[in-house]
Amino acid sequence: MSRTALRICPLCEATCGLTLTLEGTRVTGARGDRDDVFSQGFICPKGASFGAVDGDPDRLRTPLVRRDGELCEATWEEAFDAVAAGIRPVVERYGPNAVGVVLGNPNVHTMAGALYPPLLIAGLGTRSLFTASTVDQMPKHVSSGLLYGDANAIPVPDLDHTDHLLLIGANPLESNGSLCTAPDFPGRLKALKARGGTLTVIDPRRTRTAKLADRHIAVRPGTDALLLAAMAYVLFAEDLVDLGDLAPHVQGLPELQDAVRDFSPEAVAAACDVEAGTIRTLARELAAAPTAAVYGRIGSCTVPHGTLASWLVDVLNILTGNLDRPGGALFPQAATDRTPRPAGPGRGFALGRWHSRVSRHPEAKGELPLSALAEEIDTATEEGEPVRALIAVAANPVLSAPDGDRLDKALDSLDFMVSVDPYLNETSRHAHVVLPPPPPAQSAHHDFAFNTLAIRNQVRYTRPAVPLEPGRTAETEILARLVLAATGMHGADPAAVDAMVIDQTLGKAVGDPRSPVHGRDPKELAAQLTGANGPERRLDMMLRLGPYGDGFGVRPDGLTLEKLLAHPHGIDLGPLRPRLPQPLKTVSGKVELLPQPIADDLPRLREALRERPEGLVLVGRRHLRSNNSWMHNVPALTGGTNRCTLHIHPEDAERLGVRDGAPVRVKGAGGEVTAPAEITDGVRRGVVSLPHGWGHDRPGTRLTHAATDPGVNVNQLLDGSLLDPLSGNAVLNGVPVEVSAVTEKLTPLT
Repeated sequence: MSRTALRICPLCEATCGLTLTLEGTRVTGARGDRDDVFSQGFICPKGASFGAVDGDPDRLRTPLVRRDGELCEATWEEAFDAVAAGIRPVVERYGPNAVGVVLGNPNVHTMAGALYPPLLIAGLGTRSLFTASTVDQMPKHVSSGLLYGDANAIPVPDLDHTDHLLLIGANPLESNGSLCTAPDFPGRLKALKARGGTLTVIDPRRTRTAKLADRHIAVRPGTDALLLAAMAYVLFAEDLVDLGDLAPHVQGLPELQDAVRDFSPEAVAAACDVEAGTIRTLARELAAAPTAAVYGRIGSCTVPHGTLASWLVDVLNILTGNLDRPGGALFPQAATDRTPRPAGPGRGFALGRWHSRVSRHPEAKGELPLSALAEEIDTATEEGEPVRALIAVAANPVLSAPDGDRLDKALDSLDFMVSVDPYLNETSRHAHVVLPPPPPAQSAHHDFAFNTLAIRNQVRYTRPAVPLEPGRTAETEILARLVLAATGMHGADPAAVDAMVIDQTLGKAVGDPRSPVHGRDPKELAAQLTGANGPERRLDMMLRLGPYGDGFGVRPDGLTLEKLLAHPHGIDLGPLRPRLPQPLKTVSGKVELLPQPIADDLPRLREALRERPEGLVLVGRRHLRSNNSWMHNVPALTGGTNRCTLHIHPEDAERLGVRDGAPVRVKGAGGEVTAPAEITDGVRRGVVSLPHGWGHDRPGTRLTHAATDPGVNVNQLLDGSLLDPLSGNAVLNGVPVEVSAVTEKLTPLT
């Protein structure tokens, strides 16, 4: 007999509520949960395919341990014995920085990925941390850190109330939104237009989102910061700056005006390939709208001036008085945020507290560029030991980082490697130990990260839809045991990890005069926590201490885990509200409009005024039915438009002798790939596009379906040398490439 269970979808940032249909322990269907307080029944193809993702037969069911060069099935005890034996000698002989940690994008989609990696990194004491952030959104963290003093203080557009939305480098109809958690992003954009609002999209491709727009600007790739700086210039030059209620909280306005003086629309027009009059119109419309929000995403982050572009997105919101007001861009308040502290000066945000060993890249937000991982492994210097052991948690950098071929070879040279991954993929195939988490239906779910980026304050939690299968281990326990094995406490009870966090957190809280539990007994507080296990007790603690929490009885109507469990479709906490100056942690206690690192990088942007790329440049592409390299092994999510083809404009195709469906060779600084051409006027002239996350053709993997149509790894076209200097983010868009027709036959387009 079938039954249903609720589950928050972990397959993209929209975090939609699902109703799963179950036959025994097998997920046979998924539909949108109409009663979910946030998503209200919306579902996309990924969510509808939850059962296929969950039941993929290629998912690993038991740990793998390398013996005599081969990965063999092992018990969990054998696997963690091998982890301890592989990691600890490296730490003891070469020091903690000789152990690298790589965290992939899926970490922010699971409870375990949020709760345990920080403990692993702190316990190891390593500075060799690399994450997917530096091939994605690190410029936004850095710009937020410099503006607001907190790298995680990222304002999001108030989609449901704005009158004017300007998107740059964003395609939410395909991505479902990013750094802006919004179920049914497409429906919200259509609602914006239905209420008389304006949607403007700046993108070199005519994406599905661009087709919906009132105005589409096909900017030259990589010139986003120039265009935005010119809009700021117009606001100053035409006396359109109006900070409104922001004025008391902002400093540096005259300095900012002087800083953008060289970026008039006429000065940037040729570089951007956008007419000066159009740029002036964009600025005037933004200033004239009753409310407005500018939102930039991965297309404006993964470019040479990614941090400057991210900074200028917020600058435009500030100059038009749209930051921190309804209908503009506001700071969400998640239920598990720390207790809000009183407004006032903070410690600020620092860059470059340490540097990578080989190329001396500065750290950002505690991380080194993922582009530098290969050289940190394979290059000897006098600046300390190379990375000799690697812990990869839900990460596939062979496909996601530039020059995967070099990294592929470097991983083979490691003394030891452990991967926490459900698949034997292009990266985990190198591991000495693979620790597979269970399918998502067997895991609890709460969105720690994405609720801090949500367009409406709400809180939801779902327990596992089905119990763990025999032989499986919960992902939370896997990561807790990994922490113990890697930090010299192998064999201890994994529950001790959660107990330690609870003791430390409550110990700090009772000593903090600003905390609702100041002066109380931490043991008495710990005894009040509820939950079936350590992770649930930690969630209960965070809810109680958070901005909506009961404060351990101080506010009887406040949040607790028990209250959340009594509301299986979630609890609505209301629309986003103005919060300044409370979120600010700058040294001045104000929004610092022109931080020194930004000012120091502006001369590089001035140099870009004279740059004109010769030949073709490459940009990426999103697919609605993909999320990076995760889902190409699910038949229901591949095929159709979700294919690894090179989009090329008809005029460029004719000039190069490229035929639709025929193979083309694409060559970049890091190598070359061959893919089928797809001729389309959806890209502007001079631009070609390949999607990210493909290239499933390496031996030793167990991705049966993905291998039947592997595609090519677009990041192999990059050699890793192009980075945004402030954030260390890889430059993935606007990269020069050479394209030529080839004679080999590939599978024709259908």
